[in-house]
Amino acid sequence: MIELDEFGISGIKGLIFDCYNTLIEIKTDEDSLNTYEPVSKWLIYQGVKISPEDLMREYKNGVKQYMERRWEANAEVRVEEVLGMICKNHALWDVDEEVLGIETARAFRAGSLRRMQPFPYSLKLLQELKDYPKAVVSNGQRVFSELEMRFFGIYNQFHAVIFSSDFGHKKPDLRIFLEACKQLNLEPEEMLCIGDNYEHDIVPATKLGMKAMHIEEAWRLFKLV
Repeated sequence: MIELDEFGISGIKGLIFDCYNTLIEIKTDEDSLNTYEPVSKWLIYQGVKISPEDLMREYKNGVKQYMERRWEANAEVRVEEVLGMICKNHALWDVDEEVLGIETARAFRAGSLRRMQPFPYSLKLLQELKDYPKAVVSNGQRVFSELEMRFFGIYNQFHAVIFSSDFGHKKPDLRIFLEACKQLNLEPEEMLCIGDNYEHDIVPATKLGMKAMHIEEAWRLFKLV
């Protein structure tokens, strides 16, 4: 097990991890018609008639309008609500907008995936740090992100998992990091944040007085690579 004090990182009682491209390597494509074609076909059997072209256009417009209604900086969307409304507007018979929105969001995610796998070094890191309280703070959508974490056996290794879709704001908003501190019952200066994005992970964490490092720096520091 890693003891952070042994590596010159003192005073740390808990950790915050980013999820995507920190724990899970991922590549998605929401700008290709190829993503929307299988979803459009799948929706036939849910009683929703919409072409791939219209689905892509209405989804992007729906996300934009959702964000504009929120008006705040770093506001977050819930994709299942956007897709649920689209399904309702194009339904050939009565549908359960909430349930179908969730199912469509997951079908859409599957259609958009080009690559997804956990980083082996990150899995080792989690095991080495298993005795520290840990939280995930992710610009993710719980509707499918939780399932992806569970699929790779990662979700239950954390004491708190905070997705921006639940919180209503996304990184680099400082409040989502403070929520992780609250859920772990720790102060920001007692936290180490590990992520892959300087703007979204490193900068906001250090603004709050946390220690922070890039995931690849962590791999090297703890001699996992």
